[in-house]
Amino acid sequence: STARCSLSLPSPTLTPLTAWSRSLRLASRRTLLPEMAMTGGPNDDYLGWDRISKGSLRSARRLSSRRGRDESGLFLVEGAQAVREALAWPGKVNLLATSDPARDAEHVEVATCRGVRVVVLTDEDVNALSDTVTSQGIFAVCRQVTRRELPDEAVRLAVICAQVRDPGNAGTVIRCADAFGADCVILTRGSVDPHNPKTVRSSVGSIFHLPVVVGVELADAVEWAHQHQMSVLAADGGGHSLDVVARSGCLKRPIAWLMGNEAWGLPEADRALADEIVGVPMWGAAESLNLSTAAAVVLYATASEQRA
Repeated sequence: STARCSLSLPSPTLTPLTAWSRSLRLASRRTLLPEMAMTGGPNDDYLGWDRISKGSLRSARRLSSRRGRDESGLFLVEGAQAVREALAWPGKVNLLATSDPARDAEHVEVATCRGVRVVVLTDEDVNALSDTVTSQGIFAVCRQVTRRELPDEAVRLAVICAQVRDPGNAGTVIRCADAFGADCVILTRGSVDPHNPKTVRSSVGSIFHLPVVVGVELADAVEWAHQHQMSVLAADGGGHSLDVVARSGCLKRPIAWLMGNEAWGLPEADRALADEIVGVPMWGAAESLNLSTAAAVVLYATASEQRA
């Protein structure tokens, strides 16, 4: 049978974490919450967890800047689902920080079993780390996950983002690519850093699920796609309608979708690199679709055809 991971509480008795988490939830109702109300932070002696140090907090805050991420090789993950996905990969998480170990007992258990240090945050610490209005109060400091080498293995569905600058759009494209079974996402030179906190949050953990390649020139990405016998389709206006392309059977082939910048789309020189221009048909009054919405539509259509 598989041994369960246990944690050492302030007393010398070792208690299985499931029992510990139940007792901690009960104790937090009776003792912890009043203590936090009086002191503005958790009762460290009672919990047996270290408070995050000023140095660690300062280092984590620096990860909100690209310079801080580049110098450290780390990035900050916020939110229960994204942290759960990070913890699923051994060796990726350096630090787990939570404002409520009882609430996040599942994450704490996994982190402890993996030898990841766990620290407790005050409300002030959470506000210092989070860039959201309402934070879930759980963070992980992780090793960066992107790569600069294009995949060598066979690829049937890829997304090439040409100078995509909006963090939320980039994260949502990564999430859509993951959802529809794409093999990789390529962010060309000049695109947003996928380790940007807003990008990571928008990906909701998908950044840990598939290769994300950065720093590649667009021409090199297109050449790579052609070398892997992929058709490069540019999602842009003025081309063939997506439904017509789907009915033709073209989407059954290996496809790399080329997505342009949110503001100016694909310049003519970039469009010329594609094998075909494909537009998403719209039958309502909307003027256009944003980048991530268009990506979701074309990826769904392609994945459906490839699996039919």
